[in-house]
Formats: sequence, structure tokens, C-alpha cells
Amino acid sequence: MSTSIPPSGEQWTIRSGDLEAVVVEVGGGLRTFTDAGRDVLWGFDEQEECRAGRGQLLMPWPNRVTDGRYDRDGETRQLALSEPARRNAIHGLVRWATWSLLEHGEDHLTVGYRLHPQQGWSWTLDLRVTYRLDAQGLTVRPHARNVGTGDAPFGFGVHPYLTAGEARVDELELTIPAGSSLQVDPERLLPLGTQAVDGGPHDWRNGGLLGGAELDTAFTDVTPDADGRWRVRLRHPGTGRAVTVWADAEAYPWLQVFTGDSLPEPLRRTSGVAVEPMTCPPDAFRSGQDLVVLAPGQEFEGDWGISPS
Repeated sequence: MSTSIPPSGEQWTIRSGDLEAVVVEVGGGLRTFTDAGRDVLWGFDEQEECRAGRGQLLMPWPNRVTDGRYDRDGETRQLALSEPARRNAIHGLVRWATWSLLEHGEDHLTVGYRLHPQQGWSWTLDLRVTYRLDAQGLTVRPHARNVGTGDAPFGFGVHPYLTAGEARVDELELTIPAGSSLQVDPERLLPLGTQAVDGGPHDWRNGGLLGGAELDTAFTDVTPDADGRWRVRLRHPGTGRAVTVWADAEAYPWLQVFTGDSLPEPLRRTSGVAVEPMTCPPDAFRSGQDLVVLAPGQEFEGDWGISPS
């Protein structure tokens, strides 16, 4: 008698006190994260395919590359157009890859994947991601090492959708400690340049009710707290429940916030707010802005996490 394999592959669970998280084989990302049985992450069911990037790891670039085309080492490279409707390459090369379980304890685990050269990509990276639960919440540490030849361009992002128990995201209060946001063209969502948020619709530094505000927006000039981490907070004023995404501000000078307006019904504005730490902005393979370049043997790592408070 055969056992069917879930669409997201093997399921690996970690626990600490009331906290529980499930990491999956396909993409190596988070499927669920709960606190005393209540969802902190709006994920997906074990028998569902991951959709809309939920919990996925975005390497070796987050967001979009215009036309999937960029120049490197005097050569024009063409990535597969993984966002065909907008004619872009989106969210890297590993979110549908098969990751391996490298270590698994009660409250932590590490997954790994070796990214080889392929269409539009000429380098070899060893990738690892460690997930750890403690009393403060979930800490995630991605790690990349260039094990090939030549200097490899690299960016990291992640795509968790957070929930504080709302029926619609309109009910949530949002705080983003960012001084600038990225303007994009409305058709292809490609960057046009940054602007100060002062007093505008992207100024969430003092917090406010989301209401009908629509965000699919990259932010930068993010102000860290005294511990060197920036924090984006969602709070439900009716219940007092809250959730915070944090990241090392030096490693992650960018973040994206998405309120789910382009998702199909019934998920539109009803399935959490994506808060996405990013090491670089959209189209960094073309612009070079905040792009990490890994020489052979060089490594990157930087912590981010989620706190259910």
C-alpha cells in the first residue's frame, strides 16, 4: 500500500513551549507557524500546493528582474521568465527546489540545497537555512557560500504572510519604521526610484489602521531599534493580538509589504499581510543596488524572525 506524498514534500516540525513551526522539503520554507494553536503565519494546508509565495525562500534574488535579463562579467544573461504575464524573472531559483534536511532537533532544524549553474545563472552556491524556536519566537538564519568559481551576485528574501487573527487585513494596525519607499510602474511593478515617505500614503512610521490601503511596496531607509534590528508590527486593535517581523538592519536594508490585493478570491485581503525582509531591492541584478557579491569561498548570513507579540 503506497502513501501519497504531500505537494510540498516532506514535513519537518519543530516545537518550543506553545510554539510550533513546520518547514517543507519543496522550497525549504515555512508552511505553518502557530502559538498555542493559533496561526501566526497564514500558511497553507499539508495537502495544498504553496501559492502566492507563502513562506518561500527567495534566492539568489528576491522580487523581479526586468525581462529576466542582466549583464555580468561582460556577458548578457537570460533567466527563464517565471512571471510570464509581466515578462519578468521573479523570486529566484530555489523556491520549487527539493531541499535536504541537514539537522533536526526538538526546537531547531537546518535545511540545505546546492544551487548549480543553469539558464541565466553561472555560479555554484551552497545554501543552508536554520530555523529555531525559543521563548521570543522564531529566528531564521539563511547562509550562502560560493563554492564555485567567479564572483556570484546574490540577494536573499523571504515571503511570510502574517496574521493576528483578523477576518480582513483592513482590521489591522500596521507600523513600518521606514523613511523611503520604492515607486514602481503599475503594469509590470518594476522600480522607478525611491522617494521619502514623509506624510504620504507610504508613511507608516507612527502606525495606523490599514483600512483600505493597498500595499505591494518595497521600503528602505529603515530605522533599527537599539539592538540593531528593525521591526514591522501588525496588531488587531479589537483583540490585542499582534505579530512582529524583525530583521538585522545591516543585512536587510530593504523590506516589502503586500496586502494581498492581487490575490484571487477568496484570498484577496483575507489571508494575511506579507512582510518580506530583503537584502536588496527589486531588479538588483540589473542596478547593482545593495547587491551582495560573493567571491569564491565567501559567505553571507543574516538573521530575521517572527515574534507572536
